[in-house]
Amino acid sequence: MMERGVEIPQALTSGPSAFIPAQVMEGPDREVLIEAFLSLGRFDHITMVMALHPTYLSCFLRTQHALLELDGPLPRPWRHYIVAMAAARHQCSYLVQQHSAGFLEAGGEESWLEGLQHAHPKIRCLHTLNKLLAHRPWLITQQHIQELVCPGADACWSLAELIHAIVLMTHSHSLSSFVWGCGLHPEPDHVGGHTFCPPSPSNNMPRSPHSPTPEDGKPEVRFEMQSRSLDK
Repeated sequence: MMERGVEIPQALTSGPSAFIPAQVMEGPDREVLIEAFLSLGRFDHITMVMALHPTYLSCFLRTQHALLELDGPLPRPWRHYIVAMAAARHQCSYLVQQHSAGFLEAGGEESWLEGLQHAHPKIRCLHTLNKLLAHRPWLITQQHIQELVCPGADACWSLAELIHAIVLMTHSHSLSSFVWGCGLHPEPDHVGGHTFCPPSPSNNMPRSPHSPTPEDGKPEVRFEMQSRSLDK
């Protein structure tokens, strides 16, 4: 492939965590590996680190699967979007990218990833509550909930929908802390998780048109930055 001028992506890191040496991370039990793959469709860095505590990982996988995949009041694309929106409060690019991809895979509209202002009005109404849950949850009052569920609200949420959204946001806030605290590296398919081998100096083949450049912005990154900018 390289002889034809096609650049090969290379992972930038050798392990899932900046703090835990890869050589001390034992391979997970086969049952845990199967459960993780069936739940997520991949074996990501969160799973690899949590696999150091198999019982906790098993509970985590079941909980996240229930929140994101099982029957519930919120559409599947909305669930991933809310998780990404909540992770953006902590500038957790890892989760923003992961759930932006999940949002698109579930059938979400790509334009929503341009920023919160492009999302459904009901989603936009969560902005204040999300901000308080992330940084000052003790300031949340009955009025914040009433503004979202009262029949006269501009974009009225049902109580079941709002409970589901709040659980998703708090789950994302907590998981963002886990990602930061464990120093998780980006996944190989995330922005910042890979690089491309340059063509050989002796080979003057042109650059592949499909190779990303530093100025190529992905929707999930723009979503993260713009959702934060709404506070300014």
